[in-house]
Amino acid sequence: MDDWLSSAAALYAEPAAPGRAVLVTVAIVDGSVPREPGARMLVDAASQWDTIGGGHLELCAAETARAMLASGEARRLERFPLGPSLGQCCGGVVQLAFELLDRDHAAALAARRRDDSWRMVALDGEPALALLDGAGGTIQASAHALPGFERSRGTHVLRDATGRRWLADLVAAPRAHLMLFGAGHVGAAIVRALAGLPCRVTWVDERDDLFPSEIPDNVAVEATDTPEALARLAPAGTSFLVMTHSHALDQRLADTILKRPGHDWFGLIGSATKRVQFERRLLERGVARERLDAMVCPVGVPGIEGKQPAVIAIAVAAQLLMVWEQERI
Repeated sequence: MDDWLSSAAALYAEPAAPGRAVLVTVAIVDGSVPREPGARMLVDAASQWDTIGGGHLELCAAETARAMLASGEARRLERFPLGPSLGQCCGGVVQLAFELLDRDHAAALAARRRDDSWRMVALDGEPALALLDGAGGTIQASAHALPGFERSRGTHVLRDATGRRWLADLVAAPRAHLMLFGAGHVGAAIVRALAGLPCRVTWVDERDDLFPSEIPDNVAVEATDTPEALARLAPAGTSFLVMTHSHALDQRLADTILKRPGHDWFGLIGSATKRVQFERRLLERGVARERLDAMVCPVGVPGIEGKQPAVIAIAVAAQLLMVWEQERI
């Protein structure tokens, strides 16, 4: 999730660190293009993080960014016809915004990972930069007057009353939220599989010593002996995945999740036999038949039969992506 932002935070972590990098943002697209407005890539003198679509476009963008680092140029907007000039078969046109990433701006943005943010970057005239919250309220700004913009449009370029161009860039918090119960081998493999994806994970287990020392940026650990309370109070729209060390705990969690209002996705690790046993017990506990029918058990996309934790994790991650893509339609 937001690998460029994690890398920026690390690059600028120490006040004395050199940490100079250019942020490249897809600002305007026309026709068939590799990535959407708001896709980003961070480039320093030796490395790059995240992607604006790969291929010749990305190579040219990295070269442009490094030329800016060498010259001291702070920002620019450049147009790239993919077919005529770059030989890419998609054939559309991409306009990329380049900016020397400000240290304080990067730190403030990293602190807001779980909330929508808007970046306002002046592409012409005097340098100006601002960070706004999802409603358009100012959090940080180097300009006294900012142009109005349409939040419904997502990332776009606009002109103010003087004709000056601005990049209005939405950095959206992940909408998908998974509550994962179980820090065993499969749970840990699923966390690793989801680490780079646009989602938030709440990872729950009572055994604090099982959680690794390094946790991905999109994961929050909850070490608790009352996991049912977390399940009960989770926000609507949360996806649930249960794979604890105890069938009795699995059953209590299933009972809690399936009695929540709404129709949140719920996956339970286990065999077809486990499903039959749980259905019988949960029906006796008053769980509605239609909610049991919606329970996913076994979990993972069909056709992947391997039982190794990494294999299960890939199958489950793919299944979750399919669920989350459908929820966005």
